[in-house]
Amino acid sequence: MQKINFSKIALLILIITVNTATMAQNKTTETITLGGGCFWCTEAVFDQVNGVESVVSGYAGGRIANPTYREVTSGLTGHAEVVQIAYNPEMVSLEQLLEVFFKTHNPTTLNRQGADVGTQYRSVIFYHNEHQREIAEKVKALLNDQEIWEKPIITEISAFEAFYKAEDYHQNYYEKNPSQGYCQFVIVPKLEKFKKLFSDLEKKD
Repeated sequence: MQKINFSKIALLILIITVNTATMAQNKTTETITLGGGCFWCTEAVFDQVNGVESVVSGYAGGRIANPTYREVTSGLTGHAEVVQIAYNPEMVSLEQLLEVFFKTHNPTTLNRQGADVGTQYRSVIFYHNEHQREIAEKVKALLNDQEIWEKPIITEISAFEAFYKAEDYHQNYYEKNPSQGYCQFVIVPKLEKFKKLFSDLEKKD
């Protein structure tokens, strides 16, 4: 009968534990906050992007803390409906995320996306650091030069200050309500456009 060397087993377990912890520490997650109209739409699109770890709907860019949906939709608080995106930059770059952002909503209309009208629906990028600001300005300028749209991009690029998570019923709205009218007529076409333009970035089952 072979004698088991418990000291070697213990050492092996220690090595595995240390390596796992090191891998976890090396994994970087970055955050960007984007507003492209109704956050139900924006959330549904970015939920499909490979490398995106979480998408949370909420409010940013306003004048009061902890606003409610009713207050934001009044247009009086100055907040925009946004999504806060946590992503792994080793899997998807900020440039790629911003290209998805620009090409899945209309960045040329001021305070409006389709039938959704008001400052809360403005096109906006809230950057979290100077590097993100530089990239946002670069991508915006590049797409403007390409004249993809008939009008120039008017997307606001502002420093991130605070994010307030929206009410629970707004989270994962499309996933929970796929048959709802707004989802079928507004969100589904955006998802189809994303799949057509960015099939290489789509999460695979």
